[in-house]
Amino acid sequence: MCRHLAYLGPPVTLASLVIEPEHSLYEQSWSPSDMRGGGSVNADGFGLGWYPEGDAAVSGGPVRYRRDVPIWTDENLPGLAGTIRSGAVLAALRNGTVGMPYGQSAVAPFALDHWLFSHNGRIPGWPEATLKLAEQLPVADLLGLDAPIDSVFLWALIARRLGDGVPPADAVAAVVHEVEAAAPGSRLNLLLTDGEQLIATAWTHALHVQQTADSVTVASEPFGPGDWSAVPDRSLLVATATTLQITPMEGRE
Repeated sequence: MCRHLAYLGPPVTLASLVIEPEHSLYEQSWSPSDMRGGGSVNADGFGLGWYPEGDAAVSGGPVRYRRDVPIWTDENLPGLAGTIRSGAVLAALRNGTVGMPYGQSAVAPFALDHWLFSHNGRIPGWPEATLKLAEQLPVADLLGLDAPIDSVFLWALIARRLGDGVPPADAVAAVVHEVEAAAPGSRLNLLLTDGEQLIATAWTHALHVQQTADSVTVASEPFGPGDWSAVPDRSLLVATATTLQITPMEGRE
């Protein structure tokens, strides 16, 4: 399975989140400690998404840097990540599922307008198990998917709800419940942010959170110093840089 993290707080360098800490996402690419559901390395690509500071933030949208190579092979990344600062970051490593295509378009974070999204897990029986769910999407949305993989399909379902005005937490929770009903045993740890708020789910996969007075960090595995707490399975996390709420997803559809 994949690894991912999201951060909201005072601006920091991307390297301070992804490369420099002990057991960073960089290290997790070859030495993960909690890969539930299979896999031993996360070498099928990586992606960084961030919201620029200052004048560069005028457009309001995030910037992405994605590659379909192991993160440790990108010689440009340390210098790049050490000079870019942001107060809102989403980063991911990919461990591709057998039978699904590879390539940069299959690497999170996925983006639409001011949103960034990542999925850690898999939908068993993809794509047959989700054919009924696909009927919710206009043909144009299906034809326009970045890549024919389960993660991008999940993002399309959530993005459609966001476009219809559904609150982000409700959109994420509804899609998780619908996918689990269609494909029992799905692993659905999701991250969604617009740079101001963060929505995350723990659904049959490990997820941890670290909160300080002015920041929130969510990650598949703890990294660096500080106090980390495991997010209970089947929980919904909603946070800003200064607030954190974790609630059971049972009964919330």
